Amino acid sequence: MCLAIPARITAIDPTGQSATVALGAVTRDCSLALIEDAAIGDYVLMHVGYALNRISPQEAQQTLALMREAGVLVDQDAPASALADTAGPA
Repeated sequence: MCLAIPARITAIDPTGQSATVALGAVTRDCSLALIEDAAIGDYVLMHVGYALNRISPQEAQQTLALMREAGVLVDQDAPASALADTAGPA
């Protein structure tokens, strides 16, 4: 089973090919090769280092809440405050 995690883009490299994404205090590098027009503040579904799709902040929050309910994600991994900033296009 594969699992894509919602994360927020916090920085994009000058080439536009990769980004830094955050889930709470955890940050990772992420390829943007599979999506177009990514911007800082966008939420993406990330799997094995690739942003697969852009999603709305509401969808990211709902997905993370469901993951917490299922026990796949504990609150320390992604505090609610990590999703409080909904600036940027969805």
